[in-house]
Formats: sequence, C-alpha cells, structure tokens
Amino acid sequence: MNCLGIEATAHTFGIGIVNEKKILSNVKDSYTTEKGGIIPVEAANHHKRVKEKVLQDSLNEAKLKIENIDLIAFSNAPGMAPCLREGMDLAKEFSKKYKIPIIPVHHSVAHIEVGKLLTGAKDPALLYASGANTQIIAFEGGKYRVFGETLDQGIGNFIDSFARYVGLGFPGGPKINELANKSKNLIELPYSVKGMDLAFSGILTKLKQLYDSKKYKLEDLSYSLQETAFAMLLEVSERAMAHTDKKELLLGGGVACNTRLKEMSEIMCKERGAKCFIPPNQVLVDNGAMIAVAGLKYFDKNKKYEIDINPYQRIDQVEFN
Repeated sequence: MNCLGIEATAHTFGIGIVNEKKILSNVKDSYTTEKGGIIPVEAANHHKRVKEKVLQDSLNEAKLKIENIDLIAFSNAPGMAPCLREGMDLAKEFSKKYKIPIIPVHHSVAHIEVGKLLTGAKDPALLYASGANTQIIAFEGGKYRVFGETLDQGIGNFIDSFARYVGLGFPGGPKINELANKSKNLIELPYSVKGMDLAFSGILTKLKQLYDSKKYKLEDLSYSLQETAFAMLLEVSERAMAHTDKKELLLGGGVACNTRLKEMSEIMCKERGAKCFIPPNQVLVDNGAMIAVAGLKYFDKNKKYEIDINPYQRIDQVEFN
C-alpha cells in the first residue's frame, strides 16, 4: 500500500510517500523570514503557492502517479489553523477526485512513529523538542502520555525569539548553534526546572538583558543558552525515563537537529545504561513522510474518520483503538 502524507502544521509544507517497506519520497518547502517570526496567514499563503509543486516533486521522486496512491494522510493537529487547513483541503480534494481513503494524523504521533521506524527503537521515551512543542512523551496504559513539558513556550520558539531579538531572522536555531560552536565561555543563566516541567521565559529575559548590556559576545550567549536549556531538557528526560522504566530515548522535532543536543543526549543515555536513538535530520524536522508512516500504521478501513483540523489537540488526548 502506498500512502501519501501531507504535513502543514506550521512553516513547512511537506509531502512524503511511503509503503510498508520504505520511504519513497519526502519533499518539503518552508516559509522563512529575514526578520520576525511566523505569521500564520502568510505561512498558509506560502503553502497555497507551493503545494502543487511539492506534490508533483514528491510523486516524481517516488516514480508514481496520483492514481498509484492507496491512502492519503494529513496532519490535523496541533498547529496553526490556516496552515493546517491548507493541508487538509489538498487531502480532501484528491481523496474526492480519485476516491482515495483519507486519515487524519496527529503531528506528535507522527514524529514518534517515523523515529521508531528508522531507528529501530521499540518502546522509547520521546524528547520532543520543536518550535511550538517541548514535551517528554511515553506510551503507557494504552496511550501516549506527557511526563514533562514546557510551562510557557517551546524550546524552538524560545531560541528563535532570542535569535530575532539579536537580528538573526527566522529560523534562528541553526544560526545560534553555529555561534555556540565558537565558544566555551559559560555565562550563568536562570535554570528553571519545576518538578517534571520547564520554563524558558526567564532565560530569554536574562539573555536579552545581557545582550543589551553590550558586555558579552553573542557567541558566549549562544553557547550558554544551549548548555543551560539542553541540560534542563535532559534532566527532565532522564527523570521521565526513570519513572517509566524506559531504556530508550528517542529524539524528535526540529531542535533535535542541533549537534550539541544530540551529543548531550547520547552522554546522558550512556551514563544511565540506556540507548539513544536519533533519526536523520530530514525526519526530525517537519516532513510529509512521517505523516504517511503514521497514517499507514493506524489506518483502519472499517473505521470512519472525522476529517477536520484540531489546532489545540494534545498527544495525550489522542485515542488508540
């Protein structure tokens, strides 16, 4: 069975095609800015402009035609409503035109399923670090449950906010990582772990104050940002692994492309005798293949699916039956 997956939760519009054995294609086009962050309506307009080309490029890469597609999956939650709607509308259009069944997929579940497929992880705790999301997730009692999360903003949004403040544009994460690699000078920043949860707003405020003082190099601030924030992520991840008795840590989300976060994750897992699984960067970031992988796994031809978007649905609200 060939499944076409459509990802459109935020700044990326992606289409991937998979079958039971492998990923056949994975094409995306992302909305970027020189200044400021994501404007949902503009991102949705970007998706509207590029979706036909992304679709055709994905079909060409897979060496298939739309008539060869047996199932369409689309990201329906969580995300920016205007962006989600563009993905859903394309899915509905081709489902109706070519009589192809359709299934909605939760974006966070897709990150887990593609990570498990490509790394061989069996029952991991997921460190999900992306723009809008920062959660530590594990499957317990028949559903995915959140064992720790941000109390204010996602780690990616936090990093991007500082990057925008200092004039680096969007996305800022890769630029902050590049600057951090040029420093080993650790500046003390607020370390905000509250039980199993984290908060980044205090660190952001402090970083802005230090930058405005003009007493610190941006490379040192970037290095300190990463060392502090990633230590917080891994403290909570390790505690969640201990609580759930998981022996595997899986990384997911665009921030997991960061080389330092990968390194720190591997060190933590090695120290506690656990395995660290890190998928390739092309599926850590938002992409259509992960939506297709999850769609293929959970599709039930006897089930009637509600075809709609749910911008605020959490992963622990998803039912698996």
